[in-house]
Amino acid sequence: MTLPAADLSALPAPPLREPLAGQMIAVTGADQGYGRMLGAALARAGANVVLVGKGAESLAATASAIEGFGGQAIPLSADVSVPLDWIGAQERMLEIFGTLHGVVHLADKRAHSDFSALGEGEWMDLFGANVKSTVAIAQVIHRRSPDTWLTVIGPHLDERGLHVHPQRGAIRALVEHAVQEKLRLNLILPARASSGDEALDRPVADVVLMLAAPRLRHLRGNVLEVPLAPAPKVRPDPAL
Repeated sequence: MTLPAADLSALPAPPLREPLAGQMIAVTGADQGYGRMLGAALARAGANVVLVGKGAESLAATASAIEGFGGQAIPLSADVSVPLDWIGAQERMLEIFGTLHGVVHLADKRAHSDFSALGEGEWMDLFGANVKSTVAIAQVIHRRSPDTWLTVIGPHLDERGLHVHPQRGAIRALVEHAVQEKLRLNLILPARASSGDEALDRPVADVVLMLAAPRLRHLRGNVLEVPLAPAPKVRPDPAL
């Protein structure tokens, strides 16, 4: 049973101090989970946010909620597991805004089961959503806008099954070795999937905001594990 989406309209107004004012930041997977919360957190810190994802209605609702508390957000439909989709999305951002300061990429798609022996289709789907998309975004940034930073939210630490280790390991190796290419890449590994509760998930946003700060542009190649309070268990509806 899925958890209810967070009510972004109830979020507090942006603080007077806006440490990310003037930054243009894209958030992938912004139509669900951590992506929704991170888009709002970045906007409250003063950034202009591009919300990227496949769910057009959810993106529009999130953008509307952000604008409701005074933030700036634009929804952009794209499937970033397809490299050409990301290239097109980045080109649109550069055409509209002229620059892209940073990207927060959600490479945290989960398997449907804890069982390790995934079918070929499910394995390739996970690989495309998590590893292939991360490599493609990093390559495009390196080639077209090398000053743009990239923060990756990787497979959660509570993900079970043998399939998760090669995914997490590949992304970790990319981030650690991208320093040699002078790219500002960092990896965040949350303790669990998003709870849908902003207060419980806030530590992930705090780390993202820290890495986005211009004064910390020297931080790169880091893998940061983020402990989180357990998400509340959702009891099944007996009427179902």
